[in-house]
Amino acid sequence: MMRTNPMKHDSGRRALAAAAMGLAFGLGTLCMPAWSQDFPAGQSVKIVVPFPPGGTTDILARQLAVELGQQWGVSVIVENKAGASGTIFSEQLARMGPDGLNLMLTATHHVINPGLYRNLKYDTKTAFTPISLVASVPNVLLVNPAVPVKSVQEFIQFARSNPGKLSFGSSGNGGANHLSGELFKSMTGVEMTHIPYRGAAPALNDLLGGTIPVMFDSLPGVIQHIKSGRLRALGVTTLSRSAAAPDIPTLDESSVKGFEATAWFGLYAPGGMKPELARKISVDVLAALSSTRIRSKFAEQGAEPGTLSQSQFAAFVNAEIDKWGKVIATANVKLDQ
Repeated sequence: MMRTNPMKHDSGRRALAAAAMGLAFGLGTLCMPAWSQDFPAGQSVKIVVPFPPGGTTDILARQLAVELGQQWGVSVIVENKAGASGTIFSEQLARMGPDGLNLMLTATHHVINPGLYRNLKYDTKTAFTPISLVASVPNVLLVNPAVPVKSVQEFIQFARSNPGKLSFGSSGNGGANHLSGELFKSMTGVEMTHIPYRGAAPALNDLLGGTIPVMFDSLPGVIQHIKSGRLRALGVTTLSRSAAAPDIPTLDESSVKGFEATAWFGLYAPGGMKPELARKISVDVLAALSSTRIRSKFAEQGAEPGTLSQSQFAAFVNAEIDKWGKVIATANVKLDQ
């Protein structure tokens, strides 16, 4: 009778199991990139804008959707689901599956909200997958021409000579132009009283009329008033001069070193997305943003298309959350909610 060596059989089984596991891992590794490369595999994609239609965020989303739809060969649908500075749909997106079929294009509010709302039902740093910086728009420090200054340096000196006598308007508590003013105050030590309005338009009307002397606002919305001389631009809030108004210096080069408060728009997916899929969508978005048509359409809005990689954008988002959280805490900004 032939005897068998059980240890020999055990080692053979172990070798076979190891080979099978290696094959499975290899196949899985091969399948994952293929899955991301096939995205969206004939399925429609939805981009939700958490603001009303017609605004800058909505316009940018619809232009991007056209380009991505052509690139992917599927319908890319834009929907508007407004409410509570974008937090209502953000909460819904956080609960969705990270398959890339549901995306959100939102504005700077997304990174400001964590510092403003104490009862958010999601963690902004973990509940979403940052995909791409879609566009950025510079804000600009404006004064009514009756204010006797023509530069940032002169304005700082004037404000320090008149402590507490100047006021600046904004579209409302906690908005990007409000926090631009608060950041300016903290970096320069000047005293200005914040006057919140119900929207940028009424604030701008009072600036034009001289009711308020100072305001930070997005460059596209005020560039015609600057050109006509009805408003005086002292400096843009980006680190580089704007191509739309290259004669306006930056605050950074005008003695407020390091000042940056850009209005920007980003694309997000639910949290937990596979890294290869996030990179795939980001690369496709960057390709869309580099097209001649998109660059032309964005330029009409005074917007500069984004160029950050997916990982760079993720790091940028986290840094912005921390930055605005500190500004909000320092300025003791409070909302009614």
